[in-house]
Formats: sequence, C-alpha cells, structure tokens
Amino acid sequence: MSDSVRGLTLHTREGSAFRFDPGSLCLELLVTGGPGPLAYYEVLYGPADLVRWAEESRLPHGLDPVVTPDEVGRARLLRDALHRITVARVEGRALPADDLATVNDAAGQAPPVPRLTPQGEHEWVAGATGTQLLSAVARDAVELLTGPFAHRIRECGAGNCRLLFVDTSRPGRRRWCSMEHCGNRHKVRAHRARLPDRPLPHPVDAPGRRRA
Repeated sequence: MSDSVRGLTLHTREGSAFRFDPGSLCLELLVTGGPGPLAYYEVLYGPADLVRWAEESRLPHGLDPVVTPDEVGRARLLRDALHRITVARVEGRALPADDLATVNDAAGQAPPVPRLTPQGEHEWVAGATGTQLLSAVARDAVELLTGPFAHRIRECGAGNCRLLFVDTSRPGRRRWCSMEHCGNRHKVRAHRARLPDRPLPHPVDAPGRRRA
C-alpha cells in the first residue's frame, strides 16, 4: 500500500466490506485478532499472513519482510499487549506492566532500514525480518501513546464494535470506526427511531387478505 493511502479493507461476518482507517500503524495491527473474545477474528496463523498484513498496512512499499513462525507468535503477543494497553489508555487506567515490557522489548529491536528513492519517495531496504517489522509497530505505539493525539484514541461508538482508532481529524469529533459501517447503521437506527408509530392494519384489511 502506498504511504499516501490510508486504511484497511475489513469484512463483516455477513461478508460485506468496508474501509477502516485506525489512524496509526500500531492500531492497524489490532484488526488481526486479539485477546479474549477477539481471538474469534484471528488471522495471523503463519508467516504469509503477517507478510500480507504488512503489505496492506500504511507502511511504504518495498519492505518485503522475511518472517519466521516464531516471529508470527511474537506478533500475536505484541498485538494482544498493544490492545490491552490501548484499552487501558482509553479508559484512563494504569498501563499493564507486563504488556509495557512486551512493547518496549519489541521497540528496542532494530527497525527496518529506510532509504530515499531517486523520485524523492520513502521506501525500505528489502528483506526486513519479522522482528524489524514488529519494532516498527512497537515504536509507532510509543510515539502514539506519548504524542499529541494520545487523548484522541477511542473505541468505536457502536456498542457491538470494539475497533480502536485515533481521531486525527481537525474537529476531533470522530465517533465511528467507519461512516460506511457503524456510522451508517447508527444513522439508519436514528432515522427509524424518529418515524411515527403506525397502527397495525386490522386483520381483515391487511394487504393481500380477502374479506370474508
């Protein structure tokens, strides 16, 4: 994915697709599954899955990571730790010490090596390891959680949606993971709630029913 293109394509249980931009690299990792009930959405089973996520993320092209099964396991551990930390931050609770250690350990590893192209664009030195990829994610989390938008990390306003995002919009009023998904469903429900109650037709006058 180009660095100028933001967002991931997610699919609902019913099979419909929608665009979701969580606003940061580390939060993009959270859509791959998570702890507890979020394990239902697990997609990181092998090296190819983590490579695919990297290619679809907001990272610039050219990373071409070479991932081992052990690094996939560490990706899941990092993701789950990031999820618990982010939820704690949203709820104003102390950040879990064990999860902080997981993030800081990943951030302490060497990150992917960037370089500048002749066209003045950002790309990576190809062949990064999975460990380098996770370092980029963890460092992004440190920047997000200590940066100017830390207070704008939110959970989608829909009661049955647990997607987390950082609101980078100027007014800071984003409520939904995606307007075409949860935002649209909220608008439909609100519209229906404003409609006046209509009396049910009398059984003999119901459409398609003949009078005796």
